[in-house]
Amino acid sequence: MIRVSGLRKTFGEVIAVDDVSFAAEDGAITGLLGPNGAGKSTTLRMLYGLMAPEAGEVAVDGVDVQRRTMAAQERIGALPDTHALYPRLTGRENIRYFARLRGIPVDVTEGRLDEFVRLLEMADFVDRRAKGYSHGERSRVLLARALIHEPRNVLLDEPTNGLDVMSTRRMRDLIRELRGRGCAVLFSSHIMQEVSLLCDHIVIVAAGRVVAAGSPNAIRETAGCEDLEDAFVRLTGPQEDGA
Repeated sequence: MIRVSGLRKTFGEVIAVDDVSFAAEDGAITGLLGPNGAGKSTTLRMLYGLMAPEAGEVAVDGVDVQRRTMAAQERIGALPDTHALYPRLTGRENIRYFARLRGIPVDVTEGRLDEFVRLLEMADFVDRRAKGYSHGERSRVLLARALIHEPRNVLLDEPTNGLDVMSTRRMRDLIRELRGRGCAVLFSSHIMQEVSLLCDHIVIVAAGRVVAAGSPNAIRETAGCEDLEDAFVRLTGPQEDGA
């Protein structure tokens, strides 16, 4: 479970995140939504432990991210908005390398790696160097790398951005499977259809603040709209680009 309480972050005079609080429960998919500049990526970076909040706290399975960063990160699998792989290594070697950094025994790594190759249909490219990967191939390797230590909390920043239809379907199926395993899944997306299909709970931020939270149906009711996209637009209103 991920619990966020009163997060605040500024960049000079720009308030990027202002008193943001929410929870991502175990066995549920929580969507973090907002227009560009709403503070989503800044919030996620504080959840990863890559950025320190000026106020508030984040706890992962009860572990304070700022006070015990490494212990909290051990409980997180993160697919950030930057998709970097070591280009001279194969996909399999990239995943193995991060498994070694996590201290996972070789035999355990190989078993899990084989499962991801099957689950994400990576057999055709996982033993090629990553330098020539398509966006979808890169995303699948990155996801396997993020999940190789079997974290109970998964953070996904725009996981289907730039993927083709088949890769998007695979990603959605895996997100559902993670929920079925009892994981707390938190992801950001601009695709309302995806949010409606996947999310048990939605948190909408605008101008750095939470403006609505609840199930997709509750969000529609709050906005007085039948369509989730219309509800999102009504609740967020026009926003300026920012942090």
